[in-house]
Amino acid sequence: MTTTNFYGDTTVLTGRSLRHILRSPDTIITTAVTPVALMLLFVYVFGGAIDTGSESYLNFMLPGILLITIASGIAYTSYRLFMDMQGGIFERFQSMPIARSSALWAHVLTSLVANLISLLIVIGIALLMGFRTGASVLAWLAVAGILILFTLALTWVAVIAGLSAKTVDGAGAFAYPLIFLPFISSAFVPTDTMPGPVEWFAENQPVTSIVDTIRALFAQQPVGNDIWIALAWCVGILIVAYAASTAIYRRKIS
Repeated sequence: MTTTNFYGDTTVLTGRSLRHILRSPDTIITTAVTPVALMLLFVYVFGGAIDTGSESYLNFMLPGILLITIASGIAYTSYRLFMDMQGGIFERFQSMPIARSSALWAHVLTSLVANLISLLIVIGIALLMGFRTGASVLAWLAVAGILILFTLALTWVAVIAGLSAKTVDGAGAFAYPLIFLPFISSAFVPTDTMPGPVEWFAENQPVTSIVDTIRALFAQQPVGNDIWIALAWCVGILIVAYAASTAIYRRKIS
């Protein structure tokens, strides 16, 4: 199968998946509802009790909300992939002269587009709530790049769940720990306020470095080593999840 066929097949199948999203825009709206509700709750109920210095609490916690948005969105990727597997779509694709991997990449690219739309909705609401940043265009591009890389990494994790799940509930349940992970990080409170073992975990899990990097970019502050740690986590997760998901996929269709 040529590279040209792979790109063409992926484009066609991505268009098919995107049409499903456009016919059910409630998927994107639902994905954005939970992070927006959390943002409203933390800013207007808990925000006054958390000391973030001169920085507004909305600015402080927005990076964590963006990661929760992505974690919420990828659950739908796992669900859609599971339903395609159960519906026999992949078996039908096997009888057609198309690149086999294009079916997976179509789901991944659809996830990327849907999550970017959800992120734009959340950022738009944050701006209405008072979020302000003097970040340069390059800083915004860096933020976008990190969020895209994080989305791709978690989407391939979602592919593993979608291919391996035995039930619909199981296909989406894997996302719950990922949604919870930002709460044990620097996303909502400074880590130095946490008990010792919890602080250690918060400081050494991927969300903290990603949150700190995005927060520094928004605040026009030096990112230090956080950006390299964040990129290492995202790339490492992406490589491992991609390798695992493609291996599972080959076994499923063999």
